[in-house]
Amino acid sequence: MTPEREKDILGRLAEGVLNYDEEMVRQAAQEALDEGMDANKAVFEGLVEGMKKAGDLYEQQEYFVPELLMCADALYAGLEILRPHMQSAKGDGGVKGQVVMGVVQGDVHDIGKNLVKIMFEASGFEVHDLGKDVPLEKFVEEQLRTDSEIVALSAMMTTTMVGMKDIIKAIKEKNPKAKIMIGGAPVTDEIADRFGADGYAKDASNALKEAINMIASLREL
Repeated sequence: MTPEREKDILGRLAEGVLNYDEEMVRQAAQEALDEGMDANKAVFEGLVEGMKKAGDLYEQQEYFVPELLMCADALYAGLEILRPHMQSAKGDGGVKGQVVMGVVQGDVHDIGKNLVKIMFEASGFEVHDLGKDVPLEKFVEEQLRTDSEIVALSAMMTTTMVGMKDIIKAIKEKNPKAKIMIGGAPVTDEIADRFGADGYAKDASNALKEAINMIASLREL
């Protein structure tokens, strides 16, 4: 496949998601497979790229929740075609691991968390999504119930971010092996360290890399 052709297909995957055009996405996804493009590349440099742009438009208040949901539908239409051909980090196409995720209590900003969820599902993680405004006990209960390797906490406000510290402590007391990743606008690497988290993700792509590293380190134990 020529670089021009690759660019064209990736561009249409992204554009289809951004314009919630499921037909365009399906067609471009099928062409990607038929012409030998790596499915992971099609997902992350095509579909996810479009979803990131939709996220940017949402932040700028040009898109609203209904548009984002339609963009996500278009992304999933492409994923349906591409996912069976994706390689997981282990190379066997199986589930990479389980993640509990949610937005902490008092916070209802879930666009970032939803983007992370899409990235994780696209990559073969099993995601237990608790939604937004999630109380501390719910994170602890769900981690224990599912025995998920990773808990991902999100907060978009400084006032709600401080609650992460208690959640991390509570989960670690019940299950010291669980890995905890935090993210959101006010969160930094330094805060993650101070709160006792195992990782920090500044965006969806970083969250995915961080999660894959966490799973790898757990499986080496």
